[in-house]
Amino acid sequence: MERKNGPWEIGDTKLIYKNHFIEVNEDEVIKPDGSQGRYATVKMERGVCILPVDGENNVYLTKQFRYALGGFSIESACGSIEGNEPELNAAKRELKEELGIEASKWIELGQTDLDTSIIKCPLSMFIATELKFFPARPEGTEVMETIKLSLQDAVNMVMDGSITHNPSCLIILKADKLLSGSKE
Repeated sequence: MERKNGPWEIGDTKLIYKNHFIEVNEDEVIKPDGSQGRYATVKMERGVCILPVDGENNVYLTKQFRYALGGFSIESACGSIEGNEPELNAAKRELKEELGIEASKWIELGQTDLDTSIIKCPLSMFIATELKFFPARPEGTEVMETIKLSLQDAVNMVMDGSITHNPSCLIILKADKLLSGSKE
């Protein structure tokens, strides 16, 4: 074992699966307690998460079918960053594609991770304001509808469990705190 990842020693890495969206690896490891084992990780493309907010404090979300869930999910606009594309460019592209919205003002909210135990997928978050509306152009894999509701209603949906997509929950709560001027 010659490589280290924090207190973990890493031996051989086996590529289990790879496509355009994900890479699954399994490492032979020596755990922090000294025992041997295997650790699987999933690496996904970097992504963006966007919450458009209009002048009346309404937000625009998507309700889309998610294959892995076997059902519909209410989410903010999200998508992958292509290659070395700047995050803001990816955010603008995804917002127009998924919701048919362009924005002239952008507020960067920092980064989040989908999961920190087995998935590596950093997401950059943005609030988009000063909105213009056009027809949406979703990808062939996307079956979605646009939902317009107040930011407060979106917060309530996060709190009552109607919105469960983690990045969407976080961006809605961060936007509410930022836009309400709360210093708590």
